[in-house]
Amino acid sequence: MNGELVIDVHGLSKSFGSRKVVRDVDIRVRRGEICGFLGPNGSGKTTTIRMLCGLLTPDASEGTCLGYDIRRQAALIKREVGYMTQKFSLYEDLSIRENLDFVARMYQVPDRDAVVDRTLEQLGLVGRQRQLAGSLSGGWKQRLALAACILHNPRLLLLDEPTAGVDPKARREFWDEIHRLAAGGLTVLVSTHYMDEAERCHAIAYIAYGRLLVRGTVDSVVHESGIATWEVTGPDPIALARALEGKPGIDMVVPFGNTLHVSGLDAAALEQAIAPFRADAALRWTPAEPGLEDVFIALMMRSKDELH
Repeated sequence: MNGELVIDVHGLSKSFGSRKVVRDVDIRVRRGEICGFLGPNGSGKTTTIRMLCGLLTPDASEGTCLGYDIRRQAALIKREVGYMTQKFSLYEDLSIRENLDFVARMYQVPDRDAVVDRTLEQLGLVGRQRQLAGSLSGGWKQRLALAACILHNPRLLLLDEPTAGVDPKARREFWDEIHRLAAGGLTVLVSTHYMDEAERCHAIAYIAYGRLLVRGTVDSVVHESGIATWEVTGPDPIALARALEGKPGIDMVVPFGNTLHVSGLDAAALEQAIAPFRADAALRWTPAEPGLEDVFIALMMRSKDELH
């Protein structure tokens, strides 16, 4: 990665009628960076991505994407972006090769056949190139969609929950390919609900209720969250969770298998709240580092409280 900013946008906002979907969001992403875009359903991730790639016009914003003004040069942005939507959007009654050839024609790609051949090879699709897209499994559809996004050699890849419904092996192979592309200088903004995918990003940004709440590396986001966390195991974690929830100083009780993560934004208040329970010999308490999931739940709760 270098210092070149591929996305440098400030005050990005969008409303549909009286509903504010994106509220004054700032986004900066550098060349070759994989930036994970996280947040609950309805948080404004997809709307933000569509504004960045020129499909939606912001109500307000200033700044650039790929060096082009985000409001006045949307047509130029579109030509240099690969956008992979949540829903498979290629033609199911065409073969893999026919789909890629069609996309190459749309982008007026020079030496089209050679580019399609190279993209098929890169994504491991050569052996299936005559197969109809509609007959592919979720993982293979995902590969085809990614192939269609990169064959016109974009400078920016926008991926909107690209691995939803895909098996773990296909997800891992997909992310390996994303890292190879980024190493070659391609910039990637990817929205995801999976914490393991977020941890594979160079930087993450979390959006909730249309507001960007935090941005940074995984380590910095966790470290700066201010969350104190304890792990506790015992014979009846469900009953224990009920007993702990709502106690002053305890902001979250989250089950992880047979273990509970008990967290609070005030470490001293949290320790005071759990002190009576630590006297129970049947329970084992261990200080723990908060995980991304702990941080994001806390951020979402805090943001909801601020809005209400």
